[in-house]
Amino acid sequence: MIIGDRLRALREEKKFSQGDIEKRTGLLRCYISRVENGHTVPAIETLEKMARALEVPLYQLFYDGEEPPELPNLPKRKSADDIAWGSSGKDARFLVKFRRLLGRVDEGDRKLLLHMAQKMAGR
Repeated sequence: MIIGDRLRALREEKKFSQGDIEKRTGLLRCYISRVENGHTVPAIETLEKMARALEVPLYQLFYDGEEPPELPNLPKRKSADDIAWGSSGKDARFLVKFRRLLGRVDEGDRKLLLHMAQKMAGR
């Protein structure tokens, strides 16, 4: 599918002129014409503007059906907890050891270490 052809078909289906799209998006009519004729490829931000102007969801610029396409069976994304540093593997073992050692340090030294860490993090 060529995106320009799809944009033209949706625009004509809604009975909008290129001038109407120009007013609704702020894009120049000559740019809209270049996109529709396949002379330029619009950025995703431009496609979002055009979808709003055509009063259609963005996915309809890429899909012909009435409903969004079924998503493929993709692996689940990792949650923030899974990605967090020290949640597994070598980092987790290091963190456990660090916490154990930090628990043995007296209060004054612990405050000094935390103060130094804050100063270093601020850089």
